[in-house]
Amino acid sequence: MGVEGIGARVVRKEDRRFITGQGRYVDDVKMVGMSYAHFIRSPHAHAKVKGIDSAEAMKMPGVVAVLTGKELVDDKVGNLICGWAITSKDGSPMKMGAWPAMAPETVRFVGQAVAVVIAESKNQARDAAEAVVVNYEELPAVPDIKAAIKPGAAQLHPEAPGNIVYDWHLGDEAAVKDAFSKAANVVKLDVTNNRLAPNAMEPRAAIADYDAAEEHFTLYTTSQNPHVARLVLSAFYNIAPEHKLRVIAPDVGGGFGSKIFIYPEEMVALWASKKVERPVKWTGDRTEAFLTDAHGRDHVSKAELAFDKDNKILGLRVKTYANFGAYMSLFSSSVPTYLYATLLSGQYNIPAIHAEVIGVYTNTTPVDAYRGAGRPEASYLIERLMETAARQLKVDPAELRRSNFITQFPHQTPVIMAYDTGDFNASLDAAMKAIDYAGFPTRKAKAKADGKLRGIGVSCYIEACGIAPSKAVGSLGAGVGLWESAEVRVNPVGTIEILTGSHSHGQGHETTFCQLVAERLGIPISQVSIVHGDTDKVQFGMGTYGSRSLAVGGLTAILKAMEKMESKAKKIAAHALEASEADIVIENGEFKVTGTDKAIALPMVALAAYTAHNLPDGMEPGLKESAFYDPTNFTFPAGAYICELEVDPGTGKTSFVNFVAADDFGRLINPMIVEGQVHGGLAQGIGQALLEGVVYDGTGQLVTASFMDYAMPRADDLPSFNLSHTTTLCPGNPLGIKGCGEAGAIGASAAVINAITDAIGKNTLEMPATPDRVWHAIHG
Repeated sequence: MGVEGIGARVVRKEDRRFITGQGRYVDDVKMVGMSYAHFIRSPHAHAKVKGIDSAEAMKMPGVVAVLTGKELVDDKVGNLICGWAITSKDGSPMKMGAWPAMAPETVRFVGQAVAVVIAESKNQARDAAEAVVVNYEELPAVPDIKAAIKPGAAQLHPEAPGNIVYDWHLGDEAAVKDAFSKAANVVKLDVTNNRLAPNAMEPRAAIADYDAAEEHFTLYTTSQNPHVARLVLSAFYNIAPEHKLRVIAPDVGGGFGSKIFIYPEEMVALWASKKVERPVKWTGDRTEAFLTDAHGRDHVSKAELAFDKDNKILGLRVKTYANFGAYMSLFSSSVPTYLYATLLSGQYNIPAIHAEVIGVYTNTTPVDAYRGAGRPEASYLIERLMETAARQLKVDPAELRRSNFITQFPHQTPVIMAYDTGDFNASLDAAMKAIDYAGFPTRKAKAKADGKLRGIGVSCYIEACGIAPSKAVGSLGAGVGLWESAEVRVNPVGTIEILTGSHSHGQGHETTFCQLVAERLGIPISQVSIVHGDTDKVQFGMGTYGSRSLAVGGLTAILKAMEKMESKAKKIAAHALEASEADIVIENGEFKVTGTDKAIALPMVALAAYTAHNLPDGMEPGLKESAFYDPTNFTFPAGAYICELEVDPGTGKTSFVNFVAADDFGRLINPMIVEGQVHGGLAQGIGQALLEGVVYDGTGQLVTASFMDYAMPRADDLPSFNLSHTTTLCPGNPLGIKGCGEAGAIGASAAVINAITDAIGKNTLEMPATPDRVWHAIHG
């Protein structure tokens, strides 16, 4: 490890511009002749659009145009799509209802756009929107799963009878039935995974500009994957041919999955910019974010776990209803199926598993991937089940887990996944030691004497990261490949540009990607720059999500391109030094002949490549290489989290005593950045457990549409985290990396709820475990 190489705790390069206000976000972009969009959104959860009168609005100062959903449909702009095909267990395809970017006839959730005002200023557009009169015919709404599947319920889409998107299953139902018939004990649990709003720091935004002379569009957008955005906008939404559309995602202030997707606002901005012959800008406010950003989670499940007489797991049976909201979003179909059911084995050797997942339409905001995307739901379910089982079987929760851990690798689960490596005992041992698990009974007794209820909760999670290889996900219904690309450019003076198809929105790519280059070439990271987020500059790439950037996208693809570049550079150096290529090594920014003092610096090698005065015979000039990388398997980060807390029985308030996290992420490129990622994930997992929850009333109105009603975790809501790492290197990529970005959000919630239920002696408790809920759980 060098000072700035792999494993070094390097301060993030990008933070200087962020903390000094020099970041460049979509809202910072200025264009000549800019106009501003304000969307007119439905106040009803379900209604017919009977008419739109914009006459008075068009008379108001600064108004350029009022455009409607009917005009958009008339111009043949395509409907939004879901890009992952799921087949029901009866062989029928999923039932995808039409989702126009602005509703021409029917609105299906509060906040769905029906028209847009374009004006000279943001305030003028907002004022004019108040003057647009929309005549609605309100329809009955179904705001939750129970209401949506009730016989005779209002139907959202004619394509989906009973509001059912699909009825899918995975696993061997007969084997599970047989396992349960032999069980000595069966543990049952009803589990609700509460709906969440993503709440990235930067709201979504879009600026669209149409160049009539070139018939070319440019879109600035808050996207996690600009190339995929361009592909979808071109191939499916009929906005423009791909070569006539440039998508730029500059600095993006957080995504957490919610900025993977194409939203109606980007489509409308592009379409409107051509209609009004002006650049069109839209920046969402926080209320719009609550109403329209894809929500996460929202599962209702029944689960059963069968044990033999020795407390070994025989089988798992799960039935889950997944709320899709009003429409199917880009990857929504995959979240409760292949990103959820495939992880239900957890860290445990479960011989037989069967999961049934029923997707349901409701009159609510569409639901899609949110940090962890299916993995948190799976981990929460199995870890709540294991804790419940330990209580029912009257055994220690940690030891019940340990006795059922997978210990031999590779391990093929009954639900597709093949775990390549891991050491679950090591993570649990580390967590138990860090929290002094053996000493907990003494601490619990002392707390009781002080009038407090103390509890401890364990959560052993595993996740699948990388969301690849492409052949595997394609066979499961994915509409795109999930490889990644990179290009390494060594400039004539020896500086290096790394072009990556990944995208950073808080992960620290501009630092960690440079650390790989520093490690291999022995140069300072200041000599390296990272280029991403612009489809005109960077080769096609798949973007950032699923903790894939190091294992797939960033480092591994970059490593492959680096190896090609280094091979050519060694040939040039060997030719210049009159040595054998096999004797050339790279150290401290120089190409050296082993065993001698002969060397040539990287800038001189680069200059030789571009002057081309003395290159080996037949070699092309230049020093630039690219690579595409498609891994052979998912990666499988795993870990053990243990939470110790106290509950005040008089108020139901929960206070943390300790929270330890022992994770196995494989090789760490920058431990400091990893720790920051884990801290953020833990905060989101704890937020879900204690504070956060999207609430709709019986008519489909969003009750939690502001931070006054939707409780985000603050610093004083969180403990000081005790982090540690165990390491098993991933065999599926050359650097042994597994991914870390989602782990905290996956494992934390179950640890917290397990601890609270241990403290209060009651096993039934839904998230968020607010003081009111906890108090009522205690006092019945």
